[in-house]
Amino acid sequence: MNRIPTIPRQNWQQKLEDLGFGFHSLDDAYWDESAYYEFDRNEVDQLEKATQELWDMYLEAVEHVISKNLFFKFQIPEWFRKPITDSWENDAPSIYGRFDLGYDGHQIKLLEFNADTPTSLFEGSVIQWYWLKDKFPNNDQFNSIHEKLIEYWKHLKPYLSCDFVHFASLTNIEDVTTVEYMRDCASQAGLETQYIAVQDIGWAEEIKEFIDENREVMQVIFKLYPYEWILAEDFGKNLAGNLHKTQWIEPAWKMLASSKAMLPVLWELYPNHPYLLESYFEPRHLVSYAKKPLYSREGANISLFKNYRPIEENSGTYGKEGYIYQQLFDLPDFSGNFPVIGSWIVGQEAAGIGVRESVNLITNNQSRFVPHLIT
Repeated sequence: MNRIPTIPRQNWQQKLEDLGFGFHSLDDAYWDESAYYEFDRNEVDQLEKATQELWDMYLEAVEHVISKNLFFKFQIPEWFRKPITDSWENDAPSIYGRFDLGYDGHQIKLLEFNADTPTSLFEGSVIQWYWLKDKFPNNDQFNSIHEKLIEYWKHLKPYLSCDFVHFASLTNIEDVTTVEYMRDCASQAGLETQYIAVQDIGWAEEIKEFIDENREVMQVIFKLYPYEWILAEDFGKNLAGNLHKTQWIEPAWKMLASSKAMLPVLWELYPNHPYLLESYFEPRHLVSYAKKPLYSREGANISLFKNYRPIEENSGTYGKEGYIYQQLFDLPDFSGNFPVIGSWIVGQEAAGIGVRESVNLITNNQSRFVPHLIT
């Protein structure tokens, strides 16, 4: 793995906007094509294998948590435990997830799994692919995300309660872009689709159904809105009592997979596994470690310690549910740039990667997306 400086394409901003990518430079440069990451085929094979194996491990871990009734470790209220179990036992449809991996060209280590509301999908799937075709048309990329998304929506059609899917998110530009891209993939798979803002989802108390702005019953809903937020609202109780009527994608069991509480569970199930970092619900004997909230976004409220001393921390509003402690992984340092590999699972298959890099050790919402290619 190498980081290679390169000259950005002429008029690259317009090229991105023509593809519908409007947040390339919000606040700071988010999309950065002044460099790219280079992987050889063997490295890609290693990342693909790790992603596939980690997905299988997570499925085993979800089964373990449910069968052993370990919901308390995840701070999940009693009233939402049965909906999670039901969604798991009914094999509720799931589309995607993103593993965040530390990789130095030799070791691959799981940092966390974004299983519920993963972003950077559009840039990982479409935007970096068009960059490759413009800049290096003779090279390849570990990226079959787009094709796999369309194929998996086709696969799911018989398992959906209807062929009409509502796609919901908050109305910020990043979430809307991600959801509209996913909606386009579902449309290409032959489904009817409609966008709705999360705040516009209504509840008809008299029939105990979710309804859209036209008061039409919503039977299948893809949401880019975290379950831990839903549970903190009246929305959550309604959802819990309605799961036999409404299909939610991602399903309720993904709340388990998305929680960092799963990291100590995985370490207990697979001690000393080569893809895992030692993780616990308390620091124990760890000398250098990351302290992470059970639920957080964009690196919020994460603190890093080296030889017991704090070296970096992010503020935020998370942490009330508690923390886990994970052995610190030394990210590779490319002249002050620290990359994290986002490796996608679509359906049941590894589908491709995107690279986020930062001048900080904690990846946050100022971290840049940098394209990649295979030599």
